[in-house]
Amino acid sequence: MDKVIVITGGGRGIGAATALLAAELGYRICINYQSDESAAQEVLEHVRAKGAQAIAVRADVSIEDEVIALFHRVDAELGRVTALVNNAGTVAQKSRLDEMSEFRILKILKTNVLGPILCAKHAVLRMSPRHGGQGGSIVNVSSVAARLGSPNEYVDYAASKGALDTFTIGLSKEVAGEGIRVNAVRPGYIYTDFHALSGDPDRVSKLESAIPMARGGRPDEVAEAIIWLLSDKASYATGTFVDLGGGR
Repeated sequence: MDKVIVITGGGRGIGAATALLAAELGYRICINYQSDESAAQEVLEHVRAKGAQAIAVRADVSIEDEVIALFHRVDAELGRVTALVNNAGTVAQKSRLDEMSEFRILKILKTNVLGPILCAKHAVLRMSPRHGGQGGSIVNVSSVAARLGSPNEYVDYAASKGALDTFTIGLSKEVAGEGIRVNAVRPGYIYTDFHALSGDPDRVSKLESAIPMARGGRPDEVAEAIIWLLSDKASYATGTFVDLGGGR
């Protein structure tokens, strides 16, 4: 079976690292992005340079019509999807709950919860034997914040990742008998530009002393875990979480 992967938020950080690793392993790749077209195109060039068939597709994953269009592009240009990495996510400035706006909270919940659910829905419509599929694998990119709670920083973000964890467990059981595995990774402090969204681009360096391994993680270290969970090497793993927080 041909390996066709959709990576949401594939233009940067963990998503980009996953795309590059997937290219080395023979996947056909869809790099999804929402706003930074130049970054996505750069990743696309690197992926194609490795010999992979790939496309970059703009879509806001929290809007179902755009998710539908995304998967239709994949159907037409790459084939039936066999792997999904729900990596797209957002965070906001560090803040207490009593200082957060409804707009901020809804944006985080729509991107981090609704988006992965919609993408998983349309992946299952292609993976499940009920719909002519032959199975597949989904990996949700959660966060250690789901179990730490992120008090005085972004409890809304932590709550969104907690919801994603619960979704991972529920969906894994729902589709286990259909040859679809659903797992998650929970990164900790990883060196990406993601922390700039919270107003603290040097966050990882500042907090290294609080990490048992005394360093931040690299995007490729997370990508390796994602690709392993997607692969047949993890064939008996579903509803599983791999924490990548350096012991935190």
